[in-house]
Amino acid sequence: MTETNPLSDREIQLIDRYWRAANYLSVGQIYLMDNPLLREPLKPEHIKPRLLGHWGTTPGLNFIYAHLNRVIRQRDLDMIYICGPGHGGPGMVANTWLEGSYSEIYPDISLDADGMKKLFKQFSFPGGIPSHAAPETPGSINEGGELGYSLSHAFGVVFDNPSLIAACVIGDGEAETGPLASSWYGIKFLNAARDGAVLPILHLNGYKIANPTILGRTSDEDLQQLFRGYGYQPLIVSGHEPEKMHRQMAETLEQALESIRQYQQQARSGNPPDQLPRWPMIILRSPKGWTGPQTVDGKKVEDFWRAHQVPISSCRENDEHRQILERWMRGYQPEDLFDEHGTLKPELRALAPEGDKRMGASPWANGGRLRRELVTPELREYAVDVVKPGETQAESTSALGAYLAGIFQRNPDNFRLFGPDETASNRLSKVFDVTSRTWQEPVKPYDEQLAADGRVMEILSEHQCQGWLEGYLLTGRHGLFNCYEAFIHIIDSMFNQHAKWLKITRKLPWREPVSSLNYLLSSHVWRQDHNGYSHQDPGFMDHVANKKADIVRIYLPPDANTLLCVADHCLKTWDRINVIVAGKQPAPQWLTLYDAAEHCAAGMGIWQWASTVAQGESPDVVMACAGDVPTMETLAAVDLLREYLPELRIQVVNVVDLMALQTQEEHPHGKSEQDFDAIFTPDRPVIFAFHGYPSLIHRLTYQRNNHRNFHVRGFMEEGTTTTPFDMTVLNELDRFHLAQAAILRVPSLQGKADAILDALQEKIAAHHQYVREHGEDLPEVQNWKWPSQQGEGQAPE
Repeated sequence: MTETNPLSDREIQLIDRYWRAANYLSVGQIYLMDNPLLREPLKPEHIKPRLLGHWGTTPGLNFIYAHLNRVIRQRDLDMIYICGPGHGGPGMVANTWLEGSYSEIYPDISLDADGMKKLFKQFSFPGGIPSHAAPETPGSINEGGELGYSLSHAFGVVFDNPSLIAACVIGDGEAETGPLASSWYGIKFLNAARDGAVLPILHLNGYKIANPTILGRTSDEDLQQLFRGYGYQPLIVSGHEPEKMHRQMAETLEQALESIRQYQQQARSGNPPDQLPRWPMIILRSPKGWTGPQTVDGKKVEDFWRAHQVPISSCRENDEHRQILERWMRGYQPEDLFDEHGTLKPELRALAPEGDKRMGASPWANGGRLRRELVTPELREYAVDVVKPGETQAESTSALGAYLAGIFQRNPDNFRLFGPDETASNRLSKVFDVTSRTWQEPVKPYDEQLAADGRVMEILSEHQCQGWLEGYLLTGRHGLFNCYEAFIHIIDSMFNQHAKWLKITRKLPWREPVSSLNYLLSSHVWRQDHNGYSHQDPGFMDHVANKKADIVRIYLPPDANTLLCVADHCLKTWDRINVIVAGKQPAPQWLTLYDAAEHCAAGMGIWQWASTVAQGESPDVVMACAGDVPTMETLAAVDLLREYLPELRIQVVNVVDLMALQTQEEHPHGKSEQDFDAIFTPDRPVIFAFHGYPSLIHRLTYQRNNHRNFHVRGFMEEGTTTTPFDMTVLNELDRFHLAQAAILRVPSLQGKADAILDALQEKIAAHHQYVREHGEDLPEVQNWKWPSQQGEGQAPE
């Protein structure tokens, strides 16, 4: 390697001392609760009774952090440190304490011996902090509790952040995960002219918890071929002797950063290169548990999996183990690092950047500091004209696509749309009138909607869409993830991690709010006409509903104008996860924009125009619905009941905000008992047609007065390649089954409507037979009439 800027001997000594200080603090966090500077021999009472934490990856993380500090100061860089190795918390906490950002946020953890003692004791201790780079850790946006997302977060961070470099450390255990493996493609979407840069640092220390790692055992030659194939320029730093490693790392960082500078300079000069840049990455090979004990009880520890967690156990009870720990910690020479007060010595403090240049104080790691409000257009520009409910047919998501195009026009660097190759499939194609798909590879003359400066992020990996969006949001921007409903389950665990992150940040006053994570789930369970059973699963809503009420919202807009109102609201919220489920197929439109806005604000309500009971009167039955197809089938069922039983008093209720079904004590959107009873009655049968699994409605309403009378119809795990209406019949959500359910549960009709029930059953049987013979629905269910007493729709103001 060419020595581009080798360190002087003095610089090596200083950076090595800084590294030793970080290592010392890391070991102290894992083991000690007192005697932080070893001013006396270690005693059992100085050791934590429960030893928790992970040492193996930490010295490598500290090594990288020290060297990044140097280049930040030297080049005046804006840099964020993304810690992929799962439990690298000791290192992240140690380094932010050394640079001072930790104590600025937590003044009680002062920069002296007393603060060091508290720093040590709180780590993995009851009432303290977790062992990973959690929300409580300054500078962190990637928790690492679950592995695989660091690199996708890094790319999301630098989109539209031209001055920023995301140094992303990837553990070799993490590198074995599927999400991380597909993350390497991020450079194919990185526009050097307008985006920042990602510097991946693959930290190969060779071992996971109890096994070697695949890439750790892979030869340098094969690694070079692998990552060159991905499009990178791999730079290898390898060894175990600190002095040589410091020189290698400094030289390699200079080479990598110079390449990044040249690529960006050329791309921003107005004369970009014809070929994609070969972005640098660093492969760092260092021993697992570097600088720790080589053996314990005669067994190999350093450079082996035994260094992964706590290398020396039983230090409180075992004198020999405690002596090994003391020799280990004294080997870092704490008296050479900290003064008599326990403060880092001045010449070492000077190695850290200052102010917001410190990675623990970076505003990009506290993205709410940078968040700008989204500029949204007037909804009236995109509203569907509804004169009478049910007469107009429209694609709801198509109207939303036009609205999103308006957002793109008004937010050229503050909003992106993410999805796994489904933007057009989900009928959002109008966004392509104003932008394109991001694409850095060559574009063929016949390609469509591909451009280097496109703002629609499509990659056939739900993991990458989620990770990119999370990184984008956590650094202060706005976005939307659109996906097929059945396959959003692929990122269930990522959703979990983000929900937990948001929950914790709510309790941290120094964490500024970030824009909400918004999902649009379309191509949903009820309209998978050709894909069939594999694409039929509405269970993501159940998964979301398990999370804390402060965090999650679930919306089921029944038509285009309610979808517009819901999306407009969700995109303006913060610190939430909003799930919107809406169909893409042509469907009846029910509400004007004015009525839709009122309905969405209420969350649920009586549709008086569709009901057959006068306002203020008591109904015989409540026909409730949530979701676009359930709404259509419910209104069709009401039409049948009006035909067969005109005297039946029916109250139609539509629910657009699913969490409003819960009590006010359970969810902020919950209706009061009085309002809930006014809508659903305290004692009348409720036939509830629901988009998802019926059990979710019972979970949300179990504390309500009338819960015993709720009869929910929804997806019952019955599916196939079939017609749209047959899909509802298979799951007994169709108009005939809903009408039957109502008749069977109205006490006054018992025994009086047998002929009607028989007629409805005949319709169901005839439909099944017709579909099996002809492959299409009966004409009579394609052209059913609407309730004759529909009210006039109000024009939007």
